[in-house]
Amino acid sequence: MQQTKKLLLLGLLSLFAVFMVACSGDDGSESETNDTGSDNASDESASESEGEEVTIVYATGVDTTGKVQAQIEEFMELHPNITVDYREMPSDTGQQHDQYVTMFSSQSSEIDVFNGDVIWPAEFAQANYALELDRFIEADGFDLEAHFDGPIQAGNFNGRQWALPLYIDASFLYYRTDITDTPPATWDELIEQAEALQGEGDTQFGYITQASQYEGLVTNFVEIIASYGGAVVDENNEVVVNSPETIKGLEKLAEIVQSDFVPGNILNFQEIETENAWIAGDSVFARNWPYMQSSSSDEERSSVVDNVDIAPLPAGDEGSSSALGGWMAMINRYTEHPEESWELVKYLAGEEGQKTGAIVGNHAPTIESLYDDPEVQEAAPLFQNPQFVEGLSAAVPRPVSPIYPEISDIIQIEVSQVLTGEQTAEQAAENMQSKMEAAMAE
Repeated sequence: MQQTKKLLLLGLLSLFAVFMVACSGDDGSESETNDTGSDNASDESASESEGEEVTIVYATGVDTTGKVQAQIEEFMELHPNITVDYREMPSDTGQQHDQYVTMFSSQSSEIDVFNGDVIWPAEFAQANYALELDRFIEADGFDLEAHFDGPIQAGNFNGRQWALPLYIDASFLYYRTDITDTPPATWDELIEQAEALQGEGDTQFGYITQASQYEGLVTNFVEIIASYGGAVVDENNEVVVNSPETIKGLEKLAEIVQSDFVPGNILNFQEIETENAWIAGDSVFARNWPYMQSSSSDEERSSVVDNVDIAPLPAGDEGSSSALGGWMAMINRYTEHPEESWELVKYLAGEEGQKTGAIVGNHAPTIESLYDDPEVQEAAPLFQNPQFVEGLSAAVPRPVSPIYPEISDIIQIEVSQVLTGEQTAEQAAENMQSKMEAAMAE
């Protein structure tokens, strides 16, 4: 009898020991780090480790490529406890923006993760619409330095990160390879070559760009002043536009726009006018976005097929700069599922999500190492072009400000008056400085 009691006691103690080991886990195991710097041990959200199933809503504009659905399916395979519902928003960027503002201003939690234009993060941060991401980034060791610098800057406001990049867009210099095989390296060289080569190959113009009074003029202005060391707003949200560097860049833009090698109606040129003139074979050089490479190769529309290449925009005193475009992922501040939402944002902005976006949607990744991936290179000819990657790395964000629309309007008006000869670059810089400071003070 005594022996039976001893055996029973030993059995109970053994079961208790097994239970304690199972509960304690393996604290000594080393975590693995993926190529983007994220800790795989923390890749699972709290809900997954607890076995709880959660549904989050991901909102973005109309997607005609199938990229969004492919990313959602891949994410849910990686995170089986998180279901993602896709909320399709209007294709018009302004309508998207306004619908988000309406929802978030009422503190609605109906959307968890949403995509936004690169010019939105500061506004959404200031208005308490976006959730700051720093604690998630630090906890998971998400490597911001793996991305091009411009998109990261666009998502940073007041020293905190509010958005992570999904893909990048930037402006480039297009040139006719049947006329020249040496694109200009500087703005002064562009002026020299545009003047010398105008008329070659049945061209009418040496250079075309977007000089109409609209958002496209802002991007032209921002990139050319940046190439000379100028800026509009600094990292402390201070207006710094009235500087010798900005004035020099604006004077160079005016010199080009007022030259004889651009169209006489250049002040009416937007992207569509630039594209139409370019594929008609009317110009030696053009400034535009990557999409124009596709239309240049369209045999039904283009007269310059196989005679086009791209290069980074010409450099000023401080190097080459291009205007940043693209989209970012943000988390609704009022989400009921912040951890799960972060898992989706981390995936979308990480190597897996951006690779799928490149292959399925032909969207240019912001992670530079992906341009060495054979599958990414195969997705689009531009992704194999070193000049394309160099141009992306030179992209600078438009002014990161919560009142960006007002900033944009001021730039459009003042810069246009320089291009028409109504005022000097010095006067424009002074006016922009005072008007922007007044707008920020309101």
